[in-house]
Amino acid sequence: MLKLSNISKSYRDFHLKNIELDIGSGEYFVLLGASGAGKSIILELIAGLILPDDGHIILDEKDITYEKIQKRQTGLVFQDHAVFPHLNVRENIAYPLKNQGIKKEKIRQTVEGLAEEMSITALLDRKPETLSGGEKQRVALARTLALNPKFLLLDEPFASLDVQLKSELRTLLRSINKKGIGIIHVTHDYEEAISLADRVAVLHQGEIVQSGSPDEVFKNPKNRFVANFVGVRNFFSATLLEPNHEEERTAKINESVSFKLLSGQQAGQGFVFLRSKNIILSEGPTATSACNMFQGRILEIIKDIKGYELVVDIGIPLRVVITQRSMERFDVQTGKEVWVSFKASALRFLKR
Repeated sequence: MLKLSNISKSYRDFHLKNIELDIGSGEYFVLLGASGAGKSIILELIAGLILPDDGHIILDEKDITYEKIQKRQTGLVFQDHAVFPHLNVRENIAYPLKNQGIKKEKIRQTVEGLAEEMSITALLDRKPETLSGGEKQRVALARTLALNPKFLLLDEPFASLDVQLKSELRTLLRSINKKGIGIIHVTHDYEEAISLADRVAVLHQGEIVQSGSPDEVFKNPKNRFVANFVGVRNFFSATLLEPNHEEERTAKINESVSFKLLSGQQAGQGFVFLRSKNIILSEGPTATSACNMFQGRILEIIKDIKGYELVVDIGIPLRVVITQRSMERFDVQTGKEVWVSFKASALRFLKR
């Protein structure tokens, strides 16, 4: 178990504030946040590269806040890999073992075992300058794992990799984690968190604003920042009205727009959010079980990696995601009148 208790660190223009984290042994934990949120600082504090102004870091009931880097049983893999350019791959992996005074035969066995695990046996006599980014990443991982850390600390490990290499690295990290090594993975990409994490914590301006399982955080963001960060583009201030005898509730967005939703919360001020993928686009009103149906006009068309995002004015700007095929089928154009619909169950209400 790794515990960060009331950890704070201040610089002239940045403050990490009262960080509280409990990360289980063997857990895959993702720290998620935008650039400059303080994610890498937390990794450096755990690794011992910098010291906190306040608070404690506890590993398996031992206070390691001021412990030497070599004795922390943590291993940090930097974003730029930081492999030694003057050493070949074999020497890079062996480097931390030689510093521990381990016998040559044991070093050889460890290096070759890790090289096989990382699928880099054929690279052992190569220099880093001849390696690809993905190969350097594997060398850095092997070197860090050589000392058998209890926690592997990864700073944006997918940052410089293409799609194929990312897929291969995900598989490799899952394999490492299944062997019981805890992983703390820093990223700004919530899709990485979804694919790997047991739990996530969202960091914003030096503070943890939400934590939990990916399902808890991504399906039920606690505030506007988390909602926007995890890809919820439709997020509106709303008033949840008193319930009537019907199962559905009404959230009033403004004088002309209200949504039907399912909610057990008390009436009052708050926010509603709706994922773009849950909105159905049509050229006219349709027979559907969706109780929210609005006519609107397309204000903007934005090319998206998964298709297109449309901004549709229904009295508020609603963002709708459609495929290339739907784009062509509906002959989508700016200014065109369309209909949008979505189910009551697709909406969530957050109390202010």
